[in-house]
Parts: sequence; C-alpha cells; structure tokens
Amino acid sequence: MEKELLFFSYDVFGIPFVDPDTWTPEEVIPKRLREKQKAERETAARISEEIGNLMKEIETLVEEKAKESADMSRFIREGGPLVYKGASVTMNSKTLNGSQRVVVDGVLSDEECRELQRLTNAAASAGDGYRGKTSPHTPSETFYGVTVLKALKLGQEGKVPLRSAHLYYNVTEKVRHMMESYFRLEVPLHFSYSHLVCRTAIDEKQEGRSDNSHEVHVDNCILNAEALVCVKEPPAYTFRDYSAILYLNGDFEGGAFYFTELDAKTETAQVQPQCGRAVGFSSGSENPHGVKAVTKGQRCAIALWFTLDPRHSERERVQADDLVKMLFGAEEGDSLQEPEQETPAAVTVGKDEL
Repeated sequence: MEKELLFFSYDVFGIPFVDPDTWTPEEVIPKRLREKQKAERETAARISEEIGNLMKEIETLVEEKAKESADMSRFIREGGPLVYKGASVTMNSKTLNGSQRVVVDGVLSDEECRELQRLTNAAASAGDGYRGKTSPHTPSETFYGVTVLKALKLGQEGKVPLRSAHLYYNVTEKVRHMMESYFRLEVPLHFSYSHLVCRTAIDEKQEGRSDNSHEVHVDNCILNAEALVCVKEPPAYTFRDYSAILYLNGDFEGGAFYFTELDAKTETAQVQPQCGRAVGFSSGSENPHGVKAVTKGQRCAIALWFTLDPRHSERERVQADDLVKMLFGAEEGDSLQEPEQETPAAVTVGKDEL
C-alpha cells in the first residue's frame, strides 16, 4: 500500500521515487509510469549500444592510424647507406609505388656478371632448387640452378673455378649487408635460402604463349588474389622477412620483374633486369610480385631470401661459411663482414627502370 502511494505521488505530482527493490509487482506501478520507465530503459539501452559502436569505430580508427604510422615509420627508415663503393639507388619505394622496395645498380661489374654466368652454366643442374622439376613454373622455360654450398664444393673438387664459387659466396654477403643497411634494420638478417638460377626460353614453345615465367605471388604468405588476402601459414615460408634478386644479364627478351596490388593484376612497378642490378623488398603481403615470360634467350639471377629469426637460418649457409673459412682461412672467410665504404643512398632514376 505504501509503495502504491509513493508511485502515485511520482506519477501525479512528479515527486521522485527510486524503488530500491527489484521484486516489486508490476501491478503496483501505474501503467503510464511503467510505459515511461520502459521507454527510458529502451532509450538508455539504445544510447549504450550507440556508445559501444562508436567506441568500436574509434578503436578501428586508432588501429588503422597506428598501422599507417608503422608503415610510415618503415618508409622513413628506408634510405640508409649502401655501404659498398660503386652501388647506387636508382629507384626507391616512392618511385616503385609501394613500401619497403628498392632497386640498386652497380652491385656487380660486367666481368663479375660474366664470371657468375659461366659458373651457372658449368655448375648448375636442371631443376636444382625445384625438386628436380626442369620447368617448375611454366612448360615454356627450363630452369637450371646451383646453391652456394654446391658451387663451393664443386670448386673444392676442381670441377669449377674455385674463385668463381667464392665470388658467388661473397656477392650474397654483399647483398645481405646492403639490405641491412639500406632498410636500417636493428637486428641482422640471416640467409633463409640462396639460389643462382638461369631460366631459358624453349624456342619451340613460345608461339601463342600467354603465361608468366613466374606467376604473381608473395614470399611469406599464400596469396588469394580473388579475396585480396594473403594467409601467413604453412606451407608458406612464413619466417621470410626480406627478399632480393641480383641480376647477371639483360640480353634476353621478356623476363621483367614486376610488383602488383593484392589482386595480382594491377601492376604498380616494373624493373628490367640488367647486369649488377638488384631488387630488394620486404617479403610480406605489401609486395606481391612476379616475372614476365622469358620469350627468347637466358635470364640469370641470384635469388636471396632472408629472415630476422636466427632459428630459421639456412643450414647450408652455415656449412658454406665453414667451408669458406677452411678453404680461404678465417680472415678471408670474413672478408665481407666489414663494408668497403659507406655511400649515401641518393636516388638517380635511370631511363629503363620501368
């Protein structure tokens, strides 16, 4: 009875009353007051939901801004010295329309390119690095490759010039140092895999050809171009962080390297191979890339993949390091551990970069 009077006063005279009990029978509360309280509860719930949605939007915006800041931070960190005399940046992330990308010229001399090509033709095996498949990416080309360790062992046995095998080893070290320095990495890069490979056009299989030498892919995740996503899980090499390709020649037709968007169709930049030119980039979904068909001649390059995680360092590389120290002495084996000369990474865009 007392509560009925209190609710009546609240309803008729507007005298505030807060019911301390949750068990009060509904019939005690006047109908108009019940409807008012219901409307207030619904309004409060709606406001609470709107605030929750707004907070989610704010969190999403903060995450996006944080990602943008991280990407910008990575971009700003680019441009460190190349540390070797004669090398120069001809394209950077801005001119390559992406992030964590660089093209460096002058990494090798013409004579060094010729020597490494001769090494490939003497030491490489058909399908090496591709589980014995001589045409792993396209039936219109054959692939021949050789790893650093295999080249050094053949040199040790006198089957190829030991000097050439040692050059191969040293050049891969050179590229590693340049990548660490240019991208201003705070921890060292470790070799994940190194491969000197030549792909040769099969003359009788070029007519009507519409495929690539290597279809667009990402080095550390599985690209789903239709869904515009790249799934970072096995069998992808998820531990790879940076990639580089060092070209030995340009006297062939086709074979351009190119970057795309995640759709694998929208081309963002193209690089024409030539002796001593290196392309370096981060291995993630920001850098889908492929190789256009080699339609005539032979295209040779050293492909390098790096990891920041020492647990995934290439075992063959450790063996190669030990073999170099045994063959040339510890001091000679470490000859490229110290850079020759620091050089500012000024950008001078060449006429045939794109």
